Amino acid sequence: MTGQLERERLGGKSRREVCAPVLAIGFSAITAADLEAGFIEVLNLPRNINEKIDMSNESFGATPDSRAEQLAACEAILEYKFNDEDLLVAALTHASGANHRLASNERMEFLGDAILGLVVCELLFRTYPEYLEGDLTKVKSVVVSRQTCARISERLALAQFLIVGKGMATAAKYPQSLLADVFESLVAAIYLDGGETDARDFIIRHIEAEVEAAVAGEVGGNYKSQLQQHAQREFGATPIYQLLDEKGPDHSKCFLISAQVGGKKYQSAWGRNKKEAEQRAACNALLEMNGEEAKFDIEQI
Repeated sequence: MTGQLERERLGGKSRREVCAPVLAIGFSAITAADLEAGFIEVLNLPRNINEKIDMSNESFGATPDSRAEQLAACEAILEYKFNDEDLLVAALTHASGANHRLASNERMEFLGDAILGLVVCELLFRTYPEYLEGDLTKVKSVVVSRQTCARISERLALAQFLIVGKGMATAAKYPQSLLADVFESLVAAIYLDGGETDARDFIIRHIEAEVEAAVAGEVGGNYKSQLQQHAQREFGATPIYQLLDEKGPDHSKCFLISAQVGGKKYQSAWGRNKKEAEQRAACNALLEMNGEEAKFDIEQI
């Protein structure tokens, strides 16, 4: 569109002149006078949240009842009941399914990413006091990665609730980036709706297994794999892991495991799950084979 035609469409004003008042006052502070001035019409933003929900009817079904059923099903999967369902709708709305990008979940993704990072960092800091900063950073980078967030969305089957445009709705499979975004957006929606505690509970409920997997396979490298390669190369043997002890309640057990190579047993190690204990035991074995002290002692959990 030429500059002259665009100015005629915008009432003789430039795009910058029209958008500036909206950007200056912020979306949440738009007044009735602004609406009358035509700023919202020009930007094609929803006048209110109800208009945004109506826009979503095609994705949620033709009737309000079916839309409500979809939202209720999503809440059941999330194990969280929203006080303000508009926040849930916003979190599920991809840019392709919104009237305007400000009505999509992009801003929520921004907030959710920060909240997720904070909760994961605190969880790692408190749970693994023996880990150095580099170890914590390595685990965190895996846990908050887009691959991890997408995997959680797939596990929760969130794709069925996404509000997308017609072009994306016909795709055989949604991009991993879209699935990652919706998980972060939901974190933000729960935070805005219920507060820090509810958001933290939601994150930990779905991220704990990812933390354990990252700790077992990422911190300092995969010690079990390293030990197996070293043992087969130097001794022609395969490491054996022996469970020596376990303690704690059923929902929070700790395990003591030792690694054995060629009949020699190395310093055992505790872990919050068997995978972690095996990784630590393998680390101890590698260090002792190199004439160094074991990193994890028998009292360290």
